[in-house]
Amino acid sequence: MIRRLLMTLFVVGQTLIACYFLLWILPYHGATSLELGLLALFALLYMWIAVGFWTAIFGFILRLTGGDRHSLLRQHSDGQLDATTLARTAIVMPVYHEPVYWTLSGLKAVYQDLERSGHLDHFEFHILSDSRDPDVWLEEQATWYQLCQELGAEGRLFYRRRWVNLNFKSGNVADFLRRWGRRYRYMVVLDADSLLSANTLVRMVQLMEREPRVGILQTAPSIINGESLFARIQQFANRLYSTLFATGLAAIQMGDAAFWGHNAIIRTQPFMKHCGLRKLRGFGLFRGPIMSHDFVEAAYMGRAGYEVWLEPGLGNSFEESPPTLSDELSRDNRWSRGNMQHLWILLFGRRIRLAHRMALLNGIMAYLASPLWLAFLILTTIEAVQMTVGSIDYFPEGHQGLFPLWPEWRPQWALGLALSTLSLLFLPKFLAILDAVIHGSAKQFGGFLRLLVSVLVEIVVSVLLAPVRMMAHSRYVLGALLNVSLTWAGQNRTQETSWRDAFVTQLPGMLIGGGWSAFAWKLDPMFFLWSLPVAIPLVLAAPTSVLLSRVAPGQTLRTWGVLLIPEEREPVKVLEDARSARRAANDEFALSALEAAVVRPRLNRLHQALARSTRLPRRAQLLSPLVARCGREGPGSLSRSELSQLCRDRQSLAELHHLAWKAPPDSFWGRRIHLLSRSE
Repeated sequence: MIRRLLMTLFVVGQTLIACYFLLWILPYHGATSLELGLLALFALLYMWIAVGFWTAIFGFILRLTGGDRHSLLRQHSDGQLDATTLARTAIVMPVYHEPVYWTLSGLKAVYQDLERSGHLDHFEFHILSDSRDPDVWLEEQATWYQLCQELGAEGRLFYRRRWVNLNFKSGNVADFLRRWGRRYRYMVVLDADSLLSANTLVRMVQLMEREPRVGILQTAPSIINGESLFARIQQFANRLYSTLFATGLAAIQMGDAAFWGHNAIIRTQPFMKHCGLRKLRGFGLFRGPIMSHDFVEAAYMGRAGYEVWLEPGLGNSFEESPPTLSDELSRDNRWSRGNMQHLWILLFGRRIRLAHRMALLNGIMAYLASPLWLAFLILTTIEAVQMTVGSIDYFPEGHQGLFPLWPEWRPQWALGLALSTLSLLFLPKFLAILDAVIHGSAKQFGGFLRLLVSVLVEIVVSVLLAPVRMMAHSRYVLGALLNVSLTWAGQNRTQETSWRDAFVTQLPGMLIGGGWSAFAWKLDPMFFLWSLPVAIPLVLAAPTSVLLSRVAPGQTLRTWGVLLIPEEREPVKVLEDARSARRAANDEFALSALEAAVVRPRLNRLHQALARSTRLPRRAQLLSPLVARCGREGPGSLSRSELSQLCRDRQSLAELHHLAWKAPPDSFWGRRIHLLSRSE
C-alpha cells in the first residue's frame, strides 16, 4: 500500500504541475472549450508516460539497494528451494498456423534441457493445435511423431488438434484442462516462440510448491534471436530497459501482478475452478468470446483470493520479436481488439481488485494512447489556426466582466514543459545504462561506448516509429470499437518487407504527414517547425519500414558490437539447442505435408491412427466422391475444407493411399511418387 501510494503521489503530483504549466502556456489559460479539451488530453497522456517513468525509477532504486526484499525469490534461500520436491507439471504449447518445424524445434530444445537436468520425469509436454489448413496440421502431426522417435518421448510428448476451433487460444487451453487438467498440479504455458531453460522451469515449480497462495507466477521474458534490424533493436531495448521496468513493476504490483499469457506457471486446480471465461454480453466488440484472455484470468485468480506474481529474478525466459514493423503492426491489430474488450471488464467486472483494474487500464492505454495523442495534435492544429487566421477573442466563452482577457504567450514555459515531457520518455533509457555500469553488465552489451551508441540508435528509431505506430494504432482502435471484422493468421518470422508492401501499407500516413506539414508551413513557419517531429517520420515511413526489415544492416551492427545482448556473448544452452535444431534441414522438401500423408506408407498409417475411425453412411456418401476426385486429379481439385474432411477420416486416407500407388506414372500421384523415390 505504501509503494502504491507513493507511486500515485508522484504520478498525480507531477501531472498536476505539468497541467498547471500548460494552463498558463495556453493563450486563454483554459478559458475556451478547445483549451479545456487540450488540457484533458494532455493530462491523460502525461499521466500515462509518468507511470512508466516512475516505474523505472522504482526499479533503479531497488536494484541500487540490492533488490526487492519482498520478491518471492528473496523469501527463500537457494538451499530451501533445492530441497523442495517437484510436482507433476504440464508444459503446454498452443499453436495456430505457425512454422511447424521451427516451432517444434524450440520445444525439442526445452525437452532436451530438462532431460539433461535430471528433472524430466516431473514434466509432460502437450502441443495443442488450432490449425485449420490440412497442410499445416498434417505437418504438425508428422513432426510431432518424428520428435517422439528422436527423443524417445512416447508417453511424455503429446499432440492434440481441436476439430472445433472455439474461443481462440483460451478455448484451446480450456479444452486441454477439461480433458487432462486434473492430471497435473501445475501448467506452464508457452507461446510458439517461447523458450525456457530447465533451471527456470524447476525454480518455478519449487516456488509454487513453497507458496501455496500463489496462483500464477509470471517470468519476464527476454527477446532473442533477432536477425533483422527491427528485431535486433526490439531485442536490445527489451533486454536493457526491461530490467528496470520489470523490477519496478513487480515491486509495485507484488501479489497483484498481470499474467502475460505465456512463459508463466499456473496452479491448475484454482485456474480451472475460477478462471473460466464467459462470453461478453454487451454489443459489438463487447459481445462474444474474450480475445485477450491473460489479464482477465489474472484478475479472476486475484478475485478468488490467490496471488499473481511477476518475478524478474527468474532468468533464461525467452521469446522472439516480429521481424518487421509490418508484422508488429499486424500483431498489434489483433492485440488492440482484445485490449479494447477489457473496457467492459474494467467497467462491469464484479469483485475485481483495484490493482487488477489498473492492470486492465494499463493494457487499454497501451493502444488508446495513440488516438488520444492524435486527437491532441488535431486540437493543437485547430488552436494554431484560430490564433493565426481568426481574430482574437477578448471575451471567450465563460469569461464574464467588463475587462477583456488578453491572450498571452510564454515560450520559455512551453520549452520547459516540452523538456520535462521528453525527460519522462528518455531518462529511463540512460538510467538503464547507469544501472548496467553499476552492476557490471555493460561489458555483456559490448562495453560502455557501444552500449551508449546502441541506446542512441534505439532512441532515433523509436522517434521515427512513434508517429507511425500512432497512426496505425488509432486506426486499429477505431476499427475495434466499430467491430470491423479481423482475420487471424500465423506470424511471419523470416520475410523482409518489400518496397511495394511498404508503400501500400504506409501511404495513407505518408500523405497525412506530408499534407499536414505543408499546411503548417502555409499557416505559420513556427508551427511548421513544431510539426516536423511528427510529419518527418510519417513521410519516411515506407523507407524506414523497408530498411528496418533488412537482415544485412542488423548483422552489420552486430559485427560492430552495436545492439548486442548478453545472450549473444555468453550463449545459453537451451538457445543453442534451439538454433541447432532449426538449422537442421527438414527432409520433407520434395512433397507437401498433405502429399506426403497420402503417398508415404508410414506417415499414412500415422495419420490414419489420428483420424476418425467411424464413418456414418451419410458421411460416406459425401466423402466417396471427394476421394475419387482427389485420386484422379490431385488435392488441387478440392477446397481446403474438403481436404480437411478427407484427412480427418481414416478410411478416406487409406483409400487415397491405395489410389495414389495405383495411379499411372504420368498422373498427379504418379509424379509425386517419382519425386518421393528421388528424395530418398
